[in-house]
Amino acid sequence: MLDTLERGSWELRLRPEGTTRRICVRTGREFIQIRHRQPGCDRYVVQDEANEVTVQYTCRGDGYGRTTIRREDRELVQIRSQGIQGGTPFSLEGEARRVGSC
Repeated sequence: MLDTLERGSWELRLRPEGTTRRICVRTGREFIQIRHRQPGCDRYVVQDEANEVTVQYTCRGDGYGRTTIRREDRELVQIRSQGIQGGTPFSLEGEARRVGSC
């Protein structure tokens, strides 16, 4: 599913706080680890359907997470992620929309 997303600059808006961040999307997999930005994490695809993917990942020494990404269209996705980072639990929900090129 992630391979069908448009490449480019995406704006991620987290709810409910409304914070935003820009992400340069090359493969779509940039949305999997919103809190764990380091490379080298082990990933396991739990579900990969036409419009939704769920991935569980573990980052040695920093925690783990489980992210579900639902595609509304090629330029809009809904993201839910929860897990542990640095010993602290996190849970986030947001929306990402393509806003241009990187």
